Amino acid sequence: MTSDRERAVVESVPRGVYIDGKWREASGGGTFPVEDPSTGQTLCDVADATAGDAKTALDAACAAQDSWARTPPRERGEILRRAFGLLMERSEDLALLMTLEMGKSLTESRGEIAYAAEFFRWFSEEAVRISGRYSAAPSGGSRLLTMKQPVGPCLLITPWNFPMAMGTRKIGPAVAAGCTMVMKPAQLTPLSMLALAQIMEEAGLPAGVLNVIPSSSASRVTSPLIDDSRLRKLSFTGSTEVGKALMEQAAPHLLRLSMELGGNAPFLVFADADIDAAVSGAIVAKLRNMGESCVAANRFYVEEPVAGEFTTRLAEKMGALRVGRGTEESTDVGPLISEDQRGKVADLVDDAVSRGAKVHTGGRAPEGAGYFYQPTVLSGISDGARLLREEIFGPVAPVRTFTSEEQAVAEANGTEYGLVAYVYTRDLARALRVTEALECGMVGLNRGLVSNPAGPFGGVKQSGFGREGGAEGIDEYLSLKYAAIELP
Repeated sequence: MTSDRERAVVESVPRGVYIDGKWREASGGGTFPVEDPSTGQTLCDVADATAGDAKTALDAACAAQDSWARTPPRERGEILRRAFGLLMERSEDLALLMTLEMGKSLTESRGEIAYAAEFFRWFSEEAVRISGRYSAAPSGGSRLLTMKQPVGPCLLITPWNFPMAMGTRKIGPAVAAGCTMVMKPAQLTPLSMLALAQIMEEAGLPAGVLNVIPSSSASRVTSPLIDDSRLRKLSFTGSTEVGKALMEQAAPHLLRLSMELGGNAPFLVFADADIDAAVSGAIVAKLRNMGESCVAANRFYVEEPVAGEFTTRLAEKMGALRVGRGTEESTDVGPLISEDQRGKVADLVDDAVSRGAKVHTGGRAPEGAGYFYQPTVLSGISDGARLLREEIFGPVAPVRTFTSEEQAVAEANGTEYGLVAYVYTRDLARALRVTEALECGMVGLNRGLVSNPAGPFGGVKQSGFGREGGAEGIDEYLSLKYAAIELP
C-alpha cells in the first residue's frame, strides 16, 4: 500500500469470520494473506475458516430460517433498500478496496459498486411481488391454490473477478425471498464481501441470516455443508470444471442448484455494421475487468469486407490504453489477478503465434512488478489455436473472418459453452435470425454490455443453468407449493 488512505480503507474492514451476527476469529486461529495483484505485496491477513466454522455458520442460518421467512416482505425489502443506500454512500472507499484486492481500475471498481448496489434496489422491489394463483379446476368441482415459499438455507459461492456484484446478485434475491445464507467468498478477494457483511448488519439484517466464512480452502468449508441435509440450495459462480464437481457432491441430497459457469463468447461483426460502434463495443466486451469476465468477448468473427478495417482500428484503440496500477486515475487496464493467470494468458497467445497468428498490438507482459499483460489483438488465427476453445480471461482479442451468415453462426455455436454472444449488424431481419440461431443464454445486439440487474443473467450448455437478476432471479430462491381445495 502506498498511501495512508489505502491503509485506512483496508484497516476499516473486519477480517474475521462473520457468524450469527458476530465477528470472530477462525476456530483454528488461522489466517491467510490477501494480495495486491498490482504489486504482489500482502494487503492484510484474513481469518481462515475451518470445517467447524462452516458447520457453526449453517447452524446459525438454520436457527434463523423460520423467523426470517416469516418476516414481512416489505421489511425484507427495506433492509435491501437501506443497504443500497449505504453502498452508494460509501462507493469511493468500497471502490478503492476492490481495486486494491482485485486490481481493476478505479473507474471499473466504481462501476461495479454501482452495479452491485442496483441488485439490492431491484430485489428490494421484487420482495413484495412474490405471488401465487387461485383458480377453478377444469372440472369445476375443486380449486387450485399455488404459493411460493423460501427454499431455505443457502450456500453461496462467489468468484474473485466481481467480488461485490457477484455477492449482491446472490444475497439480494435470497434476502427478498426470505432465505438465510452461508457465503463463501473467493480466497483471492474476500475483503469486499467482508465489507458487504458489515453493511448488511448496519442495514438491519438480523443475526444469522447472512454468515460469511472466508477460507484458503473452498472444499474444506463447502464440502461438509453440501453433505449436510439441512442445506437446501447451492448457488455457484465460477469455472465449469468446479461446477461439475459441485454438482456431483450435491447429487446425493438432490440439492437445488444455480450454476453460472464458464463462457467462450463470440463477437460477430457483419459487413453492414456500424464499424465505429462495433469497435467501441468490442473494447467494452473484451476489456471489462481486463478481460477476466465470463461474459468477455473471447472470439471475434468479422465479415471479410470489413475485417481489415475492424482489426486495425481495434488494435489502435487497444494499443493506446494505459496499463498500470488500478489506483491511478489515468489507468485504463489494471493487472491480472495472479501470476498463474497471467501465465495462462501468455501461453494461449504464444500458442496462437506459434501456429501463425499475427500480433497487431501487445502480445507480451511488461517488465516490472505486478501481474500485468498488454492489451493484445491477433489475426490469422488457425483452427487449432487453443484460444478458440479455451476461455482466455485476459485482454486478448483474436480476430477471424467469415464469408456468410451461416458460417458465422456455425463458428459461434462451435463450443461447449453458451453464456453470451455479441452481434453487430444494421439489418433488422439478420439481427433477429442470428439472435434466434445462437446457442446462448444472452445476446448483446449492437451492444458490448449485457449485464443488467433487471435482466435474467445466465447461460445454456456447459455455461450452466438458472438465472440471476430480472423478475426471474428471485424464483431461484423460492419453492412452489400447490394445494388442491375441495369445494363441497
